[in-house]
Amino acid sequence: MKQNGRLSENIRIEIVKSSRMLTVFEGQNPIKTFQVALGFAPVGDKHIEGDGKTPEGSFYVFTKNPASKFHLSLGISYPSIDNAMRGLEANLISQDEFESITRSIGEKAKPLQKTRLGGEIYIHGGGIEGDWTDGCIALKDKEIQELYGLVPAGAIVDILP
Repeated sequence: MKQNGRLSENIRIEIVKSSRMLTVFEGQNPIKTFQVALGFAPVGDKHIEGDGKTPEGSFYVFTKNPASKFHLSLGISYPSIDNAMRGLEANLISQDEFESITRSIGEKAKPLQKTRLGGEIYIHGGGIEGDWTDGCIALKDKEIQELYGLVPAGAIVDILP
């Protein structure tokens, strides 16, 4: 997992919402699995701010936040280009917002977070007692500490139904 004292660049996360499981992979090899809690309305993909759904799709970790109000957190690059396209077509976001999101995704940077599509989706601590977040993925505090140490910024995060 560590090469010359550094984390492998082949680390990725896969979250399966239906089983409430988060698995960390190094390449194709699973190296750690955690049970998670999801948004308060976990079935289906996120569409709008406040719907309580955890998004589905392929994202990346855009930041590691050591000062999260939920212990530690990893920022997920929601909304994706697909989410932004859907939002533009449904008149939920403007052309400028769409362009900002797509530019950020192209640069693997933080996408626009305050739109009608929602945002500020993180993997964070706070516990796994029921689905309680606004759309984030929650772990036990001790487990987010371990995950935080394993996962570099830029890691792929696949969220499946």
